[in-house]
Amino acid sequence: MRLGVIGCGKMGSALIGGAIRAKAVAASQIIGFDPFPAAREAFTKTTGAPSSDTLADLSGCDTFLLATKPQQAAEALDSLKASGVRDALLVSIAAGLTIDWLEKHSPDGFRIIRTMPNTPALVGKGASAFARSGHATDDDAAFADRLLGSVGLSVEVPESMINAVTGLSGSGPAYIYLAIEALTEGGVQVGLPHEHAHQLAAQTVLGAAAMVLETGRPPAELRDNVTSPGGTTVAGLASLEENGFHDSLVSAVAAATARAEQLGKS
Repeated sequence: MRLGVIGCGKMGSALIGGAIRAKAVAASQIIGFDPFPAAREAFTKTTGAPSSDTLADLSGCDTFLLATKPQQAAEALDSLKASGVRDALLVSIAAGLTIDWLEKHSPDGFRIIRTMPNTPALVGKGASAFARSGHATDDDAAFADRLLGSVGLSVEVPESMINAVTGLSGSGPAYIYLAIEALTEGGVQVGLPHEHAHQLAAQTVLGAAAMVLETGRPPAELRDNVTSPGGTTVAGLASLEENGFHDSLVSAVAAATARAEQLGKS
């Protein structure tokens, strides 16, 4: 395998760095492209792989990671066409670009994997999903799974579910940051120093998520284990329900999914 990385920004660098650490690919098999010197330097520092300011230098690759901004993708793929590349795998993390769009703009014979990672991939705690085109093989899907799995959780879904993934895990970190912010504010209001409240809030979210993933128990069961009749947690949960906490999160996922669908159509 020879892997070309189109776009050496933070997410592309995080994925490649994770893949190298997981031994899914070696730095010697990779070359990155980015027009910005600072991005190239950061990519090489993070991954140990070389980079170039000329997309044609990636023409010897048989696998590509498209990690540009969506509005830059057409120009990059046009340049790839001009280099004479064909019959390769393209894994795209460019938000909103459908498999159909990617197939139309890619060189002949390209097999497409569309992915939706989220920003916690930058710290190895991502939640990602991917969908494959009709021409993509099981080996292609296995590579995408290894790549995304090297920086967190990876699941394969039909492309029709990618917008839902965007609404849940793609946008979801922002919902949780808001929850951490609110928990911190609540802690300060009841007398905790801000630094302690912030640390306790963030660690509590991390610990609760780990309990769900590592025990495999339903969240409702874990919640009940914390809740004693007439106790403090009951009072807190009652206040959350009174203020629409559960329904607000459900609505947030639905609203973000609907917006992703709108953006995809435009």
